[in-house]
Amino acid sequence: MRLGHLMAVALALAPTAATAQTASPIVIGQSYPLASKIMGVDRTINVYLPPSYATSTARYPVVYLLDGGVAQDFHHISGLAQLGPIADTMREVIVVGIETVDRQSELTFKPVHDAKLAADYPNAGRSARFRRFVADEVKPWVAAHYRTDDDDALMGESLAGLFVVETLLREPGLFRRYVAVSPSLWWDNGALNAAAPPLIAGLGDRERWLYLTVANERGMGVDTFAEALKAAPKSLHWRFVPRPRETHGTTFHYAALEALRVFYPASEAK
Repeated sequence: MRLGHLMAVALALAPTAATAQTASPIVIGQSYPLASKIMGVDRTINVYLPPSYATSTARYPVVYLLDGGVAQDFHHISGLAQLGPIADTMREVIVVGIETVDRQSELTFKPVHDAKLAADYPNAGRSARFRRFVADEVKPWVAAHYRTDDDDALMGESLAGLFVVETLLREPGLFRRYVAVSPSLWWDNGALNAAAPPLIAGLGDRERWLYLTVANERGMGVDTFAEALKAAPKSLHWRFVPRPRETHGTTFHYAALEALRVFYPASEAK
């Protein structure tokens, strides 16, 4: 193709001045800085509100999304939350995206069994601090600014899925529902799996729900955790959904859609 032809095509496809002047942004949420004493710096929180929020007095479930930055997973999960009620496959929810900055530091516990892992990620192991940030600063901020009910969920994939499982085991009262997609339970030679049986046995009588899935990955440790869940008290309602046709990079969208439909079906809309 000649240069002149290429330039003509480019000019034809370029927006005109009039088009640019009449363009308007497409908005699916709002981004807020949250001053955090725990993290020692402002952190970014992204919020999607369902269409009926502005015209109703209803209270809504909240899905707290780890890796919830605009350049992370916020748009595709908020898009699912937007489409579900339109298709009448789920009820309306608020999505709160919690942006992560240093995932190895914020989403993992300190590695003590894998020396190479500890050497490769010297900043790793501050999930307890990040959990305090979520519990003591993010959730109170959301409760103060939005009409929420107590039917909240924590959602994450990969290292964020590891954080979800650790939160369920170590602070089960923090959320009502948990979505762990391909959680990195291999972390620190499977240390969380090794610690899981007594933690599962001690979950107590308060009802909790877990949606657990893994793609066509080997060595993730998810099957081992699913086996341990068979001894869980009846108060934990869990579902394990292997996805052998998906990869680590493709599974989140499918799994998140199903988890939202399972946890917030349209028939339960208030």
